[in-house]
Amino acid sequence: MKKLTGILLLIVLTGGAAIAQTGDISWKSTEVSPGIFMLEGDGGFPGGNLGLLVGDDGVVLIDDGLSAFSDMTVASVGKLAGAPVNFVINTHAHGDHTGAHAALVGKGATVVAHDNLRRALLVDDQFDQRGLPELTFNDSVTFHLNGQTAYVFHINSAHTDGDAAIHFTDVNVIHAGDVMFNKVFPFIDLDGGGSVPGYIAGQKKLLAMADDATKIIPGHGPLANKADLQAALDMLIDAQARVKKLVDAGKSREDVLAANPLAPYASWSWDFITTEVMTNTLYTSLTKD
Repeated sequence: MKKLTGILLLIVLTGGAAIAQTGDISWKSTEVSPGIFMLEGDGGFPGGNLGLLVGDDGVVLIDDGLSAFSDMTVASVGKLAGAPVNFVINTHAHGDHTGAHAALVGKGATVVAHDNLRRALLVDDQFDQRGLPELTFNDSVTFHLNGQTAYVFHINSAHTDGDAAIHFTDVNVIHAGDVMFNKVFPFIDLDGGGSVPGYIAGQKKLLAMADDATKIIPGHGPLANKADLQAALDMLIDAQARVKKLVDAGKSREDVLAANPLAPYASWSWDFITTEVMTNTLYTSLTKD
């Protein structure tokens, strides 16, 4: 997984910068509830999906994309909100969700995140330390702004060890961060404190908050609902069981990969997390000491 993490960072930090030079990438916004928006990359990949709360009390941005697109992100969010960002709520430490921190802090925003996320960024030599979270929490924190209640809570050892999700309890909207990749295999950062059991537990926690009318902003992929989250959870549980069956039979990593136990989920494969990568993650999770 260290190799995978390195590849992801290389793509994010160098590939993203190269793409940025084209100037063709932007954020597309969808209003999921009055005053609450989902922003997703349009024309390329400026970062993971963002959330945005706007109103007379202030502007709250959830994550902020890649550093190469900081100027575009600040301008796009400012135009949509009609005012500067007051708070950035950060769902985890990866660069495709933290890249514009410094730019936003420089314009007066305060970054809010889990304690472990700040610790991760403190030792990340790719991160602009001017954008470190200024307010951190251990379990949860609640925002009361613009007539909304935004419950921000820690999900332990899931995608990373510093994950947070946001539940807008009054309007039935959840921003799941990277505890949900919609319709594709998830990246579970084992080296960053994530775990497969924790990821499954985290998705179950989100499901318990949802009903058939809930709108879910995933870290990656299109706007989702409870059925989409259930499908993602069912896939991961079954995928783990398929790999575990081979591990319990004494198969080596090479044997498991050759058996291709996740072939039924080929449609979930994508550029970063293929069936082989997902199988490797599950094998490592099941066999680590």
